Amino acid sequence: MDWKGRRQSDNIEDRRGSRSRGGNPFGRGGMRLPSGGIRRSGLSFKTILIIGVVYLVLKLVGIDPLQLLGGDPGAILTGQPSAPANQISPARQDEMTQFVATVLAETEDVWNGIMQSQGFDYPEPTLVLFSGAVASACGNASSASGPFYCPGDQKVYIDLSFFDELAQRFKASGDFAQAYVIAHEVGHHVQNLIGVLPRFNQMRRSMSQAEQNQMSIRVELQADCFAGIWGHYTAQKGLLERGDLEEALNAAQQIGDDTIQRRTQGYIVPESFSHGTAAQRKTWFARGFDSGRLEACDTFNNPV
Repeated sequence: MDWKGRRQSDNIEDRRGSRSRGGNPFGRGGMRLPSGGIRRSGLSFKTILIIGVVYLVLKLVGIDPLQLLGGDPGAILTGQPSAPANQISPARQDEMTQFVATVLAETEDVWNGIMQSQGFDYPEPTLVLFSGAVASACGNASSASGPFYCPGDQKVYIDLSFFDELAQRFKASGDFAQAYVIAHEVGHHVQNLIGVLPRFNQMRRSMSQAEQNQMSIRVELQADCFAGIWGHYTAQKGLLERGDLEEALNAAQQIGDDTIQRRTQGYIVPESFSHGTAAQRKTWFARGFDSGRLEACDTFNNPV
């Protein structure tokens, strides 16, 4: 991806250690999982105290603890530990920060245009950089949750060590694979603005766990499709290089629920899927990429 020298977004909040700005640094204690990526700010999360005890047991039997606790459709990958941030050199950190700020700026350009053409305002999301653990309006989160979006404060959260984990452990390397991750989380912000996340949050209260999982998959696949729409317009700008599209499609495959379960536990439990299979994630990203249209991303009224 040809990103160097392009505009960088000002909507970056750096909370990494002493470099934190835009708010007080958050303590590293607790390291708790996020309390639901689509929960509104201010809601309590009473069961968080028992997560440390049951987390590993639930994962071993193929159940996603985040789904039991209300789910986190804002996270592109859940329950996978990231590499410690201190393994990333300062120079690498600086380069990745510039990359993230550039990709965020590109999403701002695309979605401002699309939303305005649809008659919507587009309040731009803030992207929070953190190391190890962070507090959000949706609760506390650790790096193990992967990147996530919190609708309560309209912010995307990411520990940059996730990118190295994505390349090394999940075999999804390349800058456009990383850009896909950011664009997916921004896709959740778009869903929040157009009412998809608030509606899901309301509906899930009367759903069984199986129904919540199925609806969560549709939410995640739509965010993949929205990421593809961003990729469509990025390609039109001439910013994609040879192999970039393949990097994004490979990333979508490597973080499919079935791929992750096979890699981490050796078998799959389809009933526990919450983000979509590798084939589904690739298909919906490609659908957005090929069409560049919001209407192509209706995962709720079409088979997934």
